[in-house]
Amino acid sequence: MLSVVIPVYNEEEGLPALFARLYPALDALRAPYEVIFVNDGSRDRSAALLREQFARRRDVTRVVLLNGNFGQHMAILAGFEQSRGERIVTLDADLQNPPEEIAKLLAKMDEGFDYVGGVRSERHDTPFRRWGSRAMNALRSRITRIHMTDQGCMLRAYSRDIVEAINACGEVSTFIPALAYTFARNPAEVEVAHEARAAGASKYSLYGLIRLNFDLMTGFSVVPLQMFSLFGILVAVGSVLLYVIVMARRILEGAPLDALRTFWDRDILQFFLTGILLFGLGLVGEYVGRIYQQVRNRPRYLVQAVLEQKAGEAWQPERSSSATAR
Repeated sequence: MLSVVIPVYNEEEGLPALFARLYPALDALRAPYEVIFVNDGSRDRSAALLREQFARRRDVTRVVLLNGNFGQHMAILAGFEQSRGERIVTLDADLQNPPEEIAKLLAKMDEGFDYVGGVRSERHDTPFRRWGSRAMNALRSRITRIHMTDQGCMLRAYSRDIVEAINACGEVSTFIPALAYTFARNPAEVEVAHEARAAGASKYSLYGLIRLNFDLMTGFSVVPLQMFSLFGILVAVGSVLLYVIVMARRILEGAPLDALRTFWDRDILQFFLTGILLFGLGLVGEYVGRIYQQVRNRPRYLVQAVLEQKAGEAWQPERSSSATAR
């Protein structure tokens, strides 16, 4: 009934705590489930810990080992393709979203919703990240038609139909929560708890967050290009009006052109317009770059191995020799 997909990247310090809380929380649901860990090319002992956990709970655990680091969303897509549940929940491995909150999402889906997003009630992040998240949420809701209160929360529940639609998409770069929203017939949100990171550090640098939000903006809307075009028109019209005003003053009052320096230094204006031009070129390049990535048609990720229990094999917690890799 339930598949829980958890991307893992360099989470060696926090995995034991995750194992200790995740399985009791899922067992308490009293419903058939599977946990799919996707190791996204970790350079620490995360893969070894996942193998050990698979050996302990082969009956409900599967481990997907990717051939490199392809990013959080690609790791989730790899988990989606391996999932077999009617409902699929994504969860970060850092325990900032408690696994005990999964029951809230499933209860909301019981009301008839096909996509349920989590909204962190009290965020335990730095003030900079909280402010940046609010700003990007507001900007995204205006630029796109995707309405998510908390786009940074990865604790989300998807119906099988939505996951199948996502799997059918061939996009090289995408933002999964937003893509799911476009496919959902009846989306909803529910407030969930948020805890301080149990161990380790965030894998998203400032550049990574900017990169992720650029993917979101350019992947779901052409409004940024339209806004830049509109700004260019306004600058052109303003320049013509300014030229007419200057010429009228020179004709009627004999005022020299340099008199306008009182109102706007031409050097400052030149730097401003140059910056806007470079920003526009970068914006166009972002869209062209997405086309370039798509037409190459390279694999989004490579699976090295999948650890899973053989069909019909009895669960034997202390033995790991029967683990299969395919």
